Amino acid sequence: MMKRTPEGQKEILNPEAWERSLLHGLACEWEKSLWVLSPSHRKMMRLPLFSLREMEDRWGSWSGKKREISLSRDLVLNHSWDAVCEVLLHEMAHQFTDEVFAVVHEPPHGPQFHQACFLLRANPKASGSYRTLDERMSQESSSPQNKMMDRVKKLMALAASSNHHEADSAMAKAYDLTAKYNLDLLSQDADRNFASVFVGQPALRHPPEDYSLAHLLQDFYFVQGIWVSTYVPEKGKMGRVLEVSGTIQNIKLASYVHDFVRRFIHSQWAEYNNGKRLNRYRQTDFAVGIIEGFRAKLERQSKEKGKKEDSLSLMKIEDPLLRKYVAYKYPHTIKVKRGIASQDKNVLKDGRRLGERLIIAKGMENPGGSRGSGMRLLACFMDGLSIPWAFPGAAWTKTTDIPSSGNRVWQPGSRLSEYPRPRIQGLSLGF
Repeated sequence: MMKRTPEGQKEILNPEAWERSLLHGLACEWEKSLWVLSPSHRKMMRLPLFSLREMEDRWGSWSGKKREISLSRDLVLNHSWDAVCEVLLHEMAHQFTDEVFAVVHEPPHGPQFHQACFLLRANPKASGSYRTLDERMSQESSSPQNKMMDRVKKLMALAASSNHHEADSAMAKAYDLTAKYNLDLLSQDADRNFASVFVGQPALRHPPEDYSLAHLLQDFYFVQGIWVSTYVPEKGKMGRVLEVSGTIQNIKLASYVHDFVRRFIHSQWAEYNNGKRLNRYRQTDFAVGIIEGFRAKLERQSKEKGKKEDSLSLMKIEDPLLRKYVAYKYPHTIKVKRGIASQDKNVLKDGRRLGERLIIAKGMENPGGSRGSGMRLLACFMDGLSIPWAFPGAAWTKTTDIPSSGNRVWQPGSRLSEYPRPRIQGLSLGF
C-alpha cells in the first residue's frame, strides 16, 4: 500500500485511502470494458456505484435496486488484478442483462445473461465458489497433459547443469517436447480452451525491452500477446500491461520464461554496471541486447532442428483457433511502431553475447514474479494443468480465414481524461 511521490519518496497509504484508490480503479476498468460493445449498447450502460464488502459465499454481486456493483474485499485485496477484472466483467454482464436487455422473468444465469457475457467477453462462471483466475492458474490437475509437463520439468532441471553442452541440449529437448505437444493438438483437430492472463506488472510506461520480450514470447512460446489498458493501483491511473492468451500450459511456460529472462537481465545488469554508473538508456541497450541474443539462439536452434526429420521447428507452428479466440476477445486493435532511440553499440553487443548463452532452467529463485507470487510461479508451471472456461456461444473450431493478430495494443477508443467522472459509494471523483 505504497506509492511514490513526485520527489521519489515513498508515501504509505492508509487502508481507507488504498481501498478508495482501488474503487477508483474499478470505475476505470468498467469504463474501459464497454469498448467491446456496439455504440448503441454502450449508450445504454450507465456507470453504477462500486463498493467493497465482506462476502463469504461469492466474489461479487449486482444490485439493480441500488445500481451498485459490489466485490469481495478479499478478492480485491488478496488476488491478482486480472482476477478482479474477470469478476467485475461477470457483474457487468448482470448489469447489462438488467438494464439493457431488461430481463424480468429469467433465472440470474439464464440465456440472456449468457448472451450478455458473450458480448462483454465475460466469464459466466466467475461467481459463487468458482476459483479465481489466479487460483485456476496455479491449481493442480490430473489431466493427461500433466505427463508432458512432468517431462518438461525434468528437462529444465537438467538445463540447470553446470555442463553447458548438457544444459543447452536439455533446453532444446524441452522446446521440442513443447512443440510436439502443440503440433499434436493441431493434428488432432480437437477443440481447445484458452485463457488470458497478465504477464509482468502494469505500468504507466514500459521500457523498450518489455516490448522486445513480449515479441519473443509470441514468436517462440505458442501464445498471443496484446498490450491492454489496465489500472495501476500504485499510481491511481490507467496504464498498460501485457496480456497473453493461449492454453493454460503454454501460458504457464511463457510466464515462467518471461520472469526468468527479466531476473536474468536484472542480475546481469547489476554486475555489468558495477562501478560504471551507466544511465537508464544504457540499461535498456543491455536488456534489448540480451533478448536479441537469446532470440538469435532460439532461431539458430530452430533452423538446425528443422533440418532433421525427427525434430520440430517452433516458429512454424501456429494455432488458427487461438487466432480466432484473440480476434474475438480483442475486436479493436491497432499496431504501433516505436522509434529506435540512440544506442550504445558496445553495451548492446555485450548484452547480446550474454543472451546467446542464456539457458532457461528450473529453480532460479523468483524474487517477485509477474504475478507477485514468489516461487509460486514455478509451482504453477510445474504442478499441472487446469481447464479454463470457454466463451458461451463461441465454438473454437478449425478455421484459417482470420488474419494473424500480431503483437498489438488494445485501444478502448478514449483517453482516461475523456471518461465520465465515476461515482464511488456515493462520491464523485475527478481524474
